[in-house]
Amino acid sequence: MKIGVTMKNPTPQLDERFSQPGSEPVPWATTLEALESAQMFWITTVRADGRPHVTPLVAVWLDDALHFTTGPEEQKALNLAGNPRVALITGCNRWDEGLDVIVEGAAERVTARPALERLAAAWAAKWDGQWQYEPTENGFAHDQGGEAHVFAVRPAKILAFTKGAFTQTRYLPTD
Repeated sequence: MKIGVTMKNPTPQLDERFSQPGSEPVPWATTLEALESAQMFWITTVRADGRPHVTPLVAVWLDDALHFTTGPEEQKALNLAGNPRVALITGCNRWDEGLDVIVEGAAERVTARPALERLAAAWAAKWDGQWQYEPTENGFAHDQGGEAHVFAVRPAKILAFTKGAFTQTRYLPTD
């Protein structure tokens, strides 16, 4: 992952191999809205033996990165300790309509107190206060008494797939 790259206003690139003739790329604003408003994502991590591990989770898009949490002993945390590469997916489970978005990148721990405070506020705001986190030196504490590590994924690539009028759009970070 290159330091200093962002997804502020990437240029959408239509992949004509996987898009209907005459189609247009998905505008970045549409994909960004999907990332900001999605209530559920699926994360894929890689186990030590190379097998994939997929699990649902909630995430927050903030500062050009997708953020998620996991308990330090959960399978995804164990996987990330050995291989930080992930794919996070959100979208619609219909064939004939909707938008699916995939974020690929490396997960990095977030431990800086100001970032954790902003993220805790973002989680609370996104879910009308249903997700309450307290920043700690290791990540977040939550009201069930547990600890959560916080990770940021700065995208190496984002893909958006429309269904019905089928398109595949790629966004790469800008310097």
